[in-house]
Amino acid sequence: MAHYVMVIDLNTCVGCNACMAACSLENQTPVWSDEWRTYVHDREVGKGRSVRRHFIPRLCNHCENPPCMTVCPTGATYRGVGGTVQVEEDLCMGCQACALACPYDARYPFTNEDMKEGEAYYGTLKRSSSSMDKCSFCEHRIKEGKQPACVQTCVGYSRMFGDLDNPGHPVTELIKSGKAQPLLGHLGTRPSVYYIPQK
Repeated sequence: MAHYVMVIDLNTCVGCNACMAACSLENQTPVWSDEWRTYVHDREVGKGRSVRRHFIPRLCNHCENPPCMTVCPTGATYRGVGGTVQVEEDLCMGCQACALACPYDARYPFTNEDMKEGEAYYGTLKRSSSSMDKCSFCEHRIKEGKQPACVQTCVGYSRMFGDLDNPGHPVTELIKSGKAQPLLGHLGTRPSVYYIPQK
C-alpha cells in the first residue's frame, strides 16, 4: 500500500508562484476570494546587508492523524489514495468544523457564491456543489500516474512527490536521512509534507 508524501526544498524555491497558478487552474480554486490550495509565503529575514527573502510554500499536510477528519460530522473528510486526506463535496454540509480543527489553516469554504464566480472565471466547473475545500495532492492525477500539478510545474524543482513505502524513492531517502522534516510536526498530526530547511 502506498503512502504519498511531498518534500519541499526551501533552498530552491524562487517564489515564482507557478505552483499556485497551476493548482488554481487544475483544481479551480476560488482565487477571487483569495483562497488557494497551496500558497507561497514570502518572508524577509535578516538585517542590514544580510537581508534576504525566504519563501515557504504551504498546503494541506495530509496528516496521518488528521484532526479535520476526526471532527467531520458527515464523513465528508476521508482517507483517499495512498493515505491522502480528501473531501467528498456531496457529503459536506459546510459546517467548517474541519477548518477550526486544522492547525495548519489549510481548509476553506467554497460557497454557492464562489460557484457562480467560478462559472464566470473558469467556464464549466468540475465541481457540482459548494463544500469545504483543501489540497487533494491532485488525487485525480495520481490515479492517472501523474504528479500533482504544483510538482509538475515547479521551475526550481523544489517540490518532490513520491511513495514513502518505496524504499528506493528519492523522497523516502530524504525523509529517512532526516534532511527533510515536517513543519510543525510536534503537533502530533504526523504530516505527510516535509521540508528541507534553508541553509
